[in-house]
Amino acid sequence: MKRIEMFTDGACSGNPGPGGWGTILRYNGREKELAGGASSTTNNRMELTAVIEGLSALKETCEVVVTSDSKYVIDAIQKGWVYSWKRNGWRKADKKPALNADLWERLLTLLSIHTVTFVWVHGHQGHPENERCDRLAVAQIENFRT
Repeated sequence: MKRIEMFTDGACSGNPGPGGWGTILRYNGREKELAGGASSTTNNRMELTAVIEGLSALKETCEVVVTSDSKYVIDAIQKGWVYSWKRNGWRKADKKPALNADLWERLLTLLSIHTVTFVWVHGHQGHPENERCDRLAVAQIENFRT
């Protein structure tokens, strides 16, 4: 099974507001950058989208190490929150709706295909790939400013 390194970040100008996401895929010494955005979104949606788009770009089942500065994404997976939300009809423990259920559903489908490990890094602390992903995400915001 191919082992892929994936780095992701999301950004938003206002929350909600125009947003962008950036992803770097690395395999066997080669890299591919992906980026996109939306005119009215949230930072958390962009963080999730960065991971989803990166995993969706893979053409076969892979072992993937995802490095992100998003505690929202990583904690929801590693602490099992997202599985509880789904089991409870996309409701959190406090019975309030879990946000971004549409994106979580997409991510859970992708996690059932790939073997994924999540690694958290501090954002804006000099991690080279995280900084690159941030620049990709921020650049996308300009495409959606009105």
